[in-house]
Amino acid sequence: QVQLVESGGGLLQAGGSLRLSCAASGRAFSSYYMGWFRRAPGKEREFVAAISRTGSTTSKADSVKGRFIISRDNAKNTVYLQMNSLKPEDTAVYYCAAAARSSYVSGYYTAAGAYDYWGQGTQVTVSS
Repeated sequence: QVQLVESGGGLLQAGGSLRLSCAASGRAFSSYYMGWFRRAPGKEREFVAAISRTGSTTSKADSVKGRFIISRDNAKNTVYLQMNSLKPEDTAVYYCAAAARSSYVSGYYTAAGAYDYWGQGTQVTVSS
């Protein structure tokens, strides 16, 4: 089992940058595929980005490509989401998640159902 705690959220103006962190404790962090999701007010939870166990493979939603970067530091048991050129539509609660299962199915880790553990979320608010 793994416990996840997000941090780094806040309130900022459009065009700004923010880095979210997700610290993991418990079973070996490097054995988990990690993802970031978000839920905007009145909307369904949506996939943002995911990163493989070694960090060699990443995927991102089209809405954040070119603006967001996902990375991880297995020595620090932490996954990051660097968010640049933020827009008001990026306003949401951001969650990190950990997936224990392995899959080579394309798009598998973009689905919330692939993940076994979730953090409590951190609020990001972008004003226009």
